[in-house]
Amino acid sequence: MKIVRREHRVLVQGITGKQGTFWTEHMQAYGTKIVGGVNPKKAGTEHCGVPVYGSAKDAMEGGGFDATVMFIPALGVKAAAMDAIEAGAKTVVCLTEHIPVQDVMYFMAAAKEHGTTVIGPNTAGSATIDECFLGFMPVFNDRIFKKGNVGVMSRSGSLATLMCQNIVSAGYGQTAFLGIGGDPVLGTTTRDAIEALDSFEGTEVIVMVGEIGGSMEEDAAEYVATMDKPVVAFIAGGAAPPGKKMGHAGAIVMGDKGTYASKKKALEAAGVNVLATPSHVGDALKEAFGAIKQASRGVP
Repeated sequence: MKIVRREHRVLVQGITGKQGTFWTEHMQAYGTKIVGGVNPKKAGTEHCGVPVYGSAKDAMEGGGFDATVMFIPALGVKAAAMDAIEAGAKTVVCLTEHIPVQDVMYFMAAAKEHGTTVIGPNTAGSATIDECFLGFMPVFNDRIFKKGNVGVMSRSGSLATLMCQNIVSAGYGQTAFLGIGGDPVLGTTTRDAIEALDSFEGTEVIVMVGEIGGSMEEDAAEYVATMDKPVVAFIAGGAAPPGKKMGHAGAIVMGDKGTYASKKKALEAAGVNVLATPSHVGDALKEAFGAIKQASRGVP
């Protein structure tokens, strides 16, 4: 997957709604290159200073776009996603939660067939600091996000906000943020996000915010073990009882699979510094950047 940059053309599906309007204005103010929106009932009009199209296919024919972000109700997501995918979108950011699983599986299969990257569902979005963002993360708040050398990925939007605030409070900043979402079926995995951040320019350390349930963190650990860059992680749900769903639909533990202990063990075996709480990220980053500085001097 490729992280969206300032030069990429972005379409907003559901641009004329209350949330679509609010966040489109914030995305535009931050630097996101919004080239149009979609609302079949308002096709041919203008909203937030950009044309409104009847479909993503019309938008592609009308000027083209690279990525789309969807402010669409759950039952309308399948049709909107298929519209964007079939139109040729390279990236689809799916913010919506509570989408029927069969709908998600349907458009995920189509995305794979068309070579489209899906971020989400149930994500807060993605951001490239001082360039652009897609979604509803408070990227414009400099107490939470500022330009730096830390790449951040998270399954949770709220925990990502807390972690990013702690990173900035500790005197560091971010290169990019990827929110992969908390649903059981996701278009972008933890490993996908780590790989993207690992290759993203300026990123020296990666912070992972995971949670119990599934095996994405364990799968990512296999890649992390091959990396030269330090990785710091926090895994939410360490106190959750076995077999009980906690928060996200994907955060359910069955037997020994997806447990806090199994994730912590796999990540630590790959050399990851697993934090007890998000508040410890400052000390972990100080240690990580210190190690990078020593390595650059040839100190063993």
